[in-house]
Amino acid sequence: MIEDMIVVDGVVHSYNFRDDNITNSQAAGPLVAQLYGLAADVCAPKDRQFVRTFDEFRAGSDPELVANALFRESDTDIAIYHEVPVWGLFKDGSSPLSVGKALRAQYPGRFALYGGVSPWMGNPIEAVDRLVEEDKVIGLKIYPVDLINGRLAALDLRDSDRVFPILERAQKRGLKSVAIHKAVALGSVPLDPFRVNDMDLVFAHFPELNIEIVHGGYAFLEETALHVYRFPNCLINLEGTANFLNRQPRKFAQILGTFLMWGAEDRLIWASGCDIFHPRPLLEAFWDLEVPRDLVEDEGFPPLTKQVKRKILGENAARATGLNLLEMTASSKHDRFSSGKRSAGPWGRAGLS
Repeated sequence: MIEDMIVVDGVVHSYNFRDDNITNSQAAGPLVAQLYGLAADVCAPKDRQFVRTFDEFRAGSDPELVANALFRESDTDIAIYHEVPVWGLFKDGSSPLSVGKALRAQYPGRFALYGGVSPWMGNPIEAVDRLVEEDKVIGLKIYPVDLINGRLAALDLRDSDRVFPILERAQKRGLKSVAIHKAVALGSVPLDPFRVNDMDLVFAHFPELNIEIVHGGYAFLEETALHVYRFPNCLINLEGTANFLNRQPRKFAQILGTFLMWGAEDRLIWASGCDIFHPRPLLEAFWDLEVPRDLVEDEGFPPLTKQVKRKILGENAARATGLNLLEMTASSKHDRFSSGKRSAGPWGRAGLS
C-alpha cells in the first residue's frame, strides 16, 4: 500500500523457461534470450540487485519468489496472475495457471487469475467454460502467435469465426475483461499480429466487454491512443510499457501523457510484469513521476496528479474486472505479508535496506 492507496499489479507471471519445458528450441530460444535482454539490459533498473542472472531467470516457476517480490519487497497489495497460452512453444505455456491457482489458494486475498485461451488448440469454448467453472478466473488472456504442428500460427482479430466465439462465450459466462498481448514481439515472429490495427471490430462488436491492450503504448502509440479515444471499452494495460520507467522516465511520461490527453484516465491499468521485472523500482519511480513541465505547457499533456495515480494503481483494474479491493485486503490482513515489514533485498537477497 502507498499511503492509503491499495496497489493492484495488473499482470504478474511465474515463468518456466527451462530446457525441459521448451517444445522447440529453435523457435522458443530467441524469445527467451530477447526477453532476458529486456530484463537485464534494455529496460533494466539501474540498481543491479533487481536483475537476476540468466540461470535464475529461466530456472522455473517459483511461487514464493513471486509472492515475496510483490508483497514483501514492494508496496503491491493485490496481483492479477496471467496464464500465457503458448502451449506450442512451452509445454505449460511458460506461465502456468497451476502456479497462479496455488498462489491464490495460499493467499486468497492477494491473487486473482486470468486464464489463457488458444484459438488454435482444443475447443476454445469449452476452455472458457472450464476456466470460469473450475478455475474461477476473472478474465481471459489471448496471445497472438504460437507454434502449431511445427508451423507458426498468427492471429488476426478480424477473423470473426475464430475470435468472436471466444469473446461471446466470455461475455455470456459473466467475465468483464479480456487481455490481448500486443506491441511487444519477441522471437523470430512476424510483427503484424502484434500491431493494434486489427482491433476495431473487436471493440465495436463487444461494447460491454473490456478489452485490455497488454503492453499498450510500448509500440504503435498513436494508433493505440486513437482506439482509446474511439472505443470506451478499450483499456491500456501498462505491463512492459511501465519498464521504460527504469531507464527512460521521460519516454514513459510521454506515453502516459498521450493516453491521458486522449481520455484514458479511467482505463489505464498498472502492471509490472513480475517475475520478469521486479515491481519495487517501477512502483517507486511511478509514484515519484511528474509529467515534465514542457510536455504539459508545450504539448498539452495533463499533469499526473495523485488522484490519477490512484486510479492507475488500483481503482481502474478493480472497476474493469469487478474485484472488490476492500474485501480482498480485509481477508489478507492476517497473512504473513500483513506486518508491513520489508525484506532485506530483492529476489530474497540480502544487503538492501
